[in-house]
Amino acid sequence: MSEPAQVIDDQDASRFEVVLDGAVAELTYRRRADRLILVHTGVPDAMGGRGIGGRLVRAAVERAGKERLTLVPLCPFARDWLEHHPDVADTVNVDWGAPPED
Repeated sequence: MSEPAQVIDDQDASRFEVVLDGAVAELTYRRRADRLILVHTGVPDAMGGRGIGGRLVRAAVERAGKERLTLVPLCPFARDWLEHHPDVADTVNVDWGAPPED
């Protein structure tokens, strides 16, 4: 299994993305003042099981840390990933708020 391409922060499209074999995995976000709001993670089935979703969330955490932004995980996948990786989540300010309704 080849290593997936690196995560790109496409700020014009407001998404972190990984492109692999023509497929695109993405974590869409909104930037509001000092907040990076994580909206939706989408990983095509063909790219599943490789930890790509986690890499996308980690990239958002890294950006939030560099720019001193508060991370707001509205996306259920991103929120769950952060809850299961407190070592990563604890490196930035996270506004957990109320969990989004399904």
